[in-house]
Amino acid sequence: MDSNNTIVVFQGKNIRRTWFNDEWWFSVVDIVETLTESNRPRKYWSDLKNKLIEEGFELSAKIGQLKLMSSDGKSYLTDCVNTKNAFRIIQSIPSKKAEPFKQWLAEVGYQRIQEIENPELAQKRMKDIYKAKGYSDDWIEKRVRGIAVRDELTNEWQKRNVKGEKEYAILTSEISMEDCKR
Repeated sequence: MDSNNTIVVFQGKNIRRTWFNDEWWFSVVDIVETLTESNRPRKYWSDLKNKLIEEGFELSAKIGQLKLMSSDGKSYLTDCVNTKNAFRIIQSIPSKKAEPFKQWLAEVGYQRIQEIENPELAQKRMKDIYKAKGYSDDWIEKRVRGIAVRDELTNEWQKRNVKGEKEYAILTSEISMEDCKR
């Protein structure tokens, strides 16, 4: 397979994916098979599609038919979803294997609501992520200051009707260079 078509392994099962529109798209049938252990994952997916449609899930806008390599070595059009819609489908699968994902999604949702009520929590989460990635405290503080300065300036530019992406890119570049000099 080329670098844009890969397989991820989850609990010993292969889930095919492909890079499309600047994000990963996953085989829905593979997700269903992994989480349900159904002997007929395509039938399960067909039934689940009908249920999702009844619930108002707009399938045509959220599912793409993309070519993925099959076990016979040939590529076939396959129902695929991006990460966001994969999580939505996982929420609809009644399965013990899907439960950890559902619990994690509930926890992330709860944390985001807390961050809306107290934005400092979002900033703390951002700092924790940078720290976990190995960035120094000094670098993190410069990054936070750079974001604040850029936001202030872009807000001012918006007030003055500056709209070009090029101008915003130049602004961000200048701020980054200034942060590096400090």
